[in-house]
Amino acid sequence: MTTEPAAGPAYELAQVNISRLKFPLDSPELKDFVDALDPVNAAADSANGFVWRLQSDGGDATDLRIFGDDWLIVNMSVWRDTDALTAFMYQGRHRELLGRRNEWFERVKEAMTALWWVEAGRRPTVADAEKALVRLREQGPTPDAFTLRTPFPPPGGAPA
Repeated sequence: MTTEPAAGPAYELAQVNISRLKFPLDSPELKDFVDALDPVNAAADSANGFVWRLQSDGGDATDLRIFGDDWLIVNMSVWRDTDALTAFMYQGRHRELLGRRNEWFERVKEAMTALWWVEAGRRPTVADAEKALVRLREQGPTPDAFTLRTPFPPPGGAPA
């Protein structure tokens, strides 16, 4: 009788992106962006490969702070893998918003987006996101914090 080794944990892809606002969220300059949040979040929630997104009681994460900065907004989610995340990012309303990001957000030279693998079922915190961004900024892409342009496989080689 042979027994196979126990499989290791399965992994899901965590992503964070932060943006520095040019204007207050309630300003007329950001109205199109704010008005698009609910539809884009609904599209994400139903996208193939979507697992979870950070949200406050208001249904989005615009009132949550990262790095203690009132002008930074945070978006964090978990996906099945990089293919699922990429497919969502570059289609529909989200793609439209990406095309207009320079109207609403400051250009920043440091990394504002990071990806990392989490054990399936684990939900990352804002503190986890801060650590990933700092790690990416200080060390460049590593298996612990990377980008879509420099992806790393999950520990053990396969996503959940």
